[in-house]
Amino acid sequence: MKSVVFDEFGSPRKVLQVVERPMPEPGSGQVRVRMVLSPIHNHDLMIVTGHYGYKPELPHFPGTEALGVVDKLGDGVTNLAVGQRVTGGASAAWAEYYLANAQSLVPVPEGIDEGTASQLVSMPLSAFRLLGELEVKPGDWIAQNAANGAVGKIVAMLAAERGIRVLNIVRREEAIAELAAEGIGDAVSSEHEDWPERARAITGGAPIRRGLDSVAGRASDELLSLLAEEGWMISFGALSGRPMTLNAENLLFKRTMVKGFWAARPSTFHTPEQLRTALVDFVRRAKEGSLKLPIAEVFPLEQAAEAAEASNTKGRQGKIALGGS
Repeated sequence: MKSVVFDEFGSPRKVLQVVERPMPEPGSGQVRVRMVLSPIHNHDLMIVTGHYGYKPELPHFPGTEALGVVDKLGDGVTNLAVGQRVTGGASAAWAEYYLANAQSLVPVPEGIDEGTASQLVSMPLSAFRLLGELEVKPGDWIAQNAANGAVGKIVAMLAAERGIRVLNIVRREEAIAELAAEGIGDAVSSEHEDWPERARAITGGAPIRRGLDSVAGRASDELLSLLAEEGWMISFGALSGRPMTLNAENLLFKRTMVKGFWAARPSTFHTPEQLRTALVDFVRRAKEGSLKLPIAEVFPLEQAAEAAEASNTKGRQGKIALGGS
């Protein structure tokens, strides 16, 4: 079977290749899944470049989330059936077939499109956990950059339901209209020099208690500068590819704070039952059509390197994904 692999860390465009591997056999508690669609997440690319929270042994077969069809059951698996559509976290998912723990997979009901189904776990649960860790209450303001990304949109949706106000920062004026079309307002584009003033006009001068930074670079300090005294922000990503830049004045004189978030670590704010309940709710929303996670373009496995490069395209509507058999 075909599988994506890299044997050195570096630019995905240069190091990703496709090889033939033996068909994997599921062990006890595992299932073999025929891959249908696997999104390329930012953390997938960080693993390839060697800048993630851990470095896997090489050669490494990437891909951490996918939609697929159960192809074979391992010993002791009773919760799934051959031919069933499933989604969830996996390892080596950028392949025609991959193995997954049966208990970690989520059955996908009819009526959920493939693009949404392939992204139902990683980004939605990250958004749910992030909003909890921000520790805000109804009426509070938070600010987030990269607000037109999947996590940003879900954070805005969940926050609105809880009565939490969100200042949504994007990098293109067109993205404001795109968010509005999905019912998300209070947005401002940082491409305008006076965007901080526009942001304060949106909030009416109300204190912004928390920030969610997915960009890093100068954007980190720009976000921190909006926060109220003793506010704090969570660093969730580094879309700019640059080190976080912070002005000491924003930290010292407002006594602000910055903390990190890594979804690979178990939550200390939510119980496993709360996370399972949230996941069931996301499946319900997807089935009803109130949660849509689009795929901008699908590439075959043989073009994994080109797909990774396309993931850096600005202004795309949705994730880039790899398609299986």
